[in-house]
Amino acid sequence: MTIQLSILRSVLLASVLATPMVFAQQPADAPASKPTPPLQPAPTLVPGRPDIPSAEIGKRLANVAPPPMGVSEAELPKLKVPKGFNVEVYASGIGNARTLRIGDKGTVFVSNRLLDKVYAVVDKGGKRETKVIASGMDRPNGLAFYKGSLYVAEGTKISRFDNIEDNLDNPPKPVVIYTDLPNHASHGWRYIGIGPDEKLYINVGAPCNICEPPAENAQIRRMNLDGSGAEVYARGVRNSVGFDWNPVTKELYFTEHGRDWLSEDLPEDELNRVTKVGQHFGFPYCHNGTFTDREMGWGKSCSDYAGPAALLGPHAAPLGMRFYTGNMFPGYKNAIFIARHGSWNRTNKVGGDLIVVRMNPNGTVKSQEVFMTGFLVNNSYLGRPVDVAIMKDGSMLVSDDHAGAIYRVTYGTAKR
Repeated sequence: MTIQLSILRSVLLASVLATPMVFAQQPADAPASKPTPPLQPAPTLVPGRPDIPSAEIGKRLANVAPPPMGVSEAELPKLKVPKGFNVEVYASGIGNARTLRIGDKGTVFVSNRLLDKVYAVVDKGGKRETKVIASGMDRPNGLAFYKGSLYVAEGTKISRFDNIEDNLDNPPKPVVIYTDLPNHASHGWRYIGIGPDEKLYINVGAPCNICEPPAENAQIRRMNLDGSGAEVYARGVRNSVGFDWNPVTKELYFTEHGRDWLSEDLPEDELNRVTKVGQHFGFPYCHNGTFTDREMGWGKSCSDYAGPAALLGPHAAPLGMRFYTGNMFPGYKNAIFIARHGSWNRTNKVGGDLIVVRMNPNGTVKSQEVFMTGFLVNNSYLGRPVDVAIMKDGSMLVSDDHAGAIYRVTYGTAKR
């Protein structure tokens, strides 16, 4: 047995040694193999922001920082309006000019978001003077005026300045009326207005781009003028920085910003209409009334939420809006003027203009068209419109927080 095993081992060894070792060498004249392309590095995610595709894209599409105190009058944008209309500079040198409100005596109040001030512009025989009436405030973006009192909404509170137009040079101390507001940087500035029901309305934005918002966020609230009786008026509102009431139906309409970093072209920003208290407008589950969110929309249906009255363009950033109730502009009665601040996270920017939305008698949207351009030139901002206000003579004011200015639009023969 031992001899047989020994013979078998010898035979196997001889067989192995006789086998050509082709796997250990290549013919000298064999063509070289095609080099393998190197692996492309994965996009670098922005820390804490998995919704942003990559750091490089984030750097290219960063938000547009305005000059701290605006620009000189010579650098202001050259604005274009339809034939028959005129545009003049009403006031300039107002850093970060945002929300506009007009007092009973014609004072134009102007808010801030990036700075800490509230201004008053007074017209004295065609010469306008700008006064600081409040400073040291926290994002005082929201303004409302009613029966002699100016209401100012900061990040975490609402205050009231009584009899303000008679005391512009020595403003009274503000009376705080409401403090139940969450404090957060993202969408943490406020917009306020007083409705036909003599109640105060305020936005409370979502503290995120896209998330399941806390119960006290992503809504519009209303309350009594002394801050009591607060209630949620509309839910599922990502961030609204402009609203007004239809003078015919008395219903609230508001602009809303869609989420970022889903696509350059989706979702579009919205104009919404509240037809009953407590309606939910879809955030964060449904966008544009037509499709669910890729992260938050699983198991949800857009049919469960109130759809938009109109779509206003992808990332166009509609802000202040006003129903036109004046008599100067022919053919615009009860149409909505909306300031589109302009996109920042789009390669080719859209917005940076004033649009007009025309209404049907039943409150639905009939059409929309561009009314004022010139803020966005060659894909760069010379200005960015924020809010609109209708003056007693029917002319219209438009604020520009980038250039730090207010423009006045009139119709007819321009005054020299």
